[in-house]
Amino acid sequence: SVKKASVYFKDSLKNCRICPRKCGVDRASGKTGYCRAGLKASVYSYLAHHGEEPPISGTGGSGTIFFSRCNMKCVYCQNYRFSQLDEGKEVTIDELSNIMLTLEKRGCHNINLVSPTHYLPQILSALEDALEKGLSIPIVYNTSGYELTESIKALEGAVDIYLPDMRYSDNAMAKKYSGAPDYVERNRGAILEMYKQVGDLTVDKSGLAKKGIIIRLLALPENVSGTIETLRF
Repeated sequence: SVKKASVYFKDSLKNCRICPRKCGVDRASGKTGYCRAGLKASVYSYLAHHGEEPPISGTGGSGTIFFSRCNMKCVYCQNYRFSQLDEGKEVTIDELSNIMLTLEKRGCHNINLVSPTHYLPQILSALEDALEKGLSIPIVYNTSGYELTESIKALEGAVDIYLPDMRYSDNAMAKKYSGAPDYVERNRGAILEMYKQVGDLTVDKSGLAKKGIIIRLLALPENVSGTIETLRF
């Protein structure tokens, strides 16, 4: 459940080991690690997104929240301005909760958390508050796939739809282009845990995703991503 997950991550900012970096920094006192995220979540924008996978966007759009900063450094990042240059605005738990409720009121089909990993404690607190205030649409966990399996395990029951990338099948390429030298094993372990929790994608009569997993395979030039090997996996 969301409450159980929120409790799990409650004190994690004091010695941050939320993602595979395991920096161990005390974000609660304002220090930052690899991802540069601090005590408060930072949001670049939120909107009804019509460009996601069709079962996610539907007709009303996906209630997408773009979070600033990232635990990877991909040279090809399309969100570079806020993933690496840190553009965005810090928000309180209450403000983040209100963003979620606002997106539902606008007719969005789900709450789509983009690059949420480094802000999991704040997101879960806000989500807990939003649910108490009536939030009722599915939660989408939209991630690069560079995750700590233990953190994903803690999210069981809190996430309805996982939307992860599988970007590499070779750690040397992951290190060179994304600064993630252990991406493959971290990614595959997390994907297996996600699938264990939510299973195959289920949709309603209109084709909207309700629960499950959608995996995005990144195809990079000259087989940098090793997509065929990922497909075999």
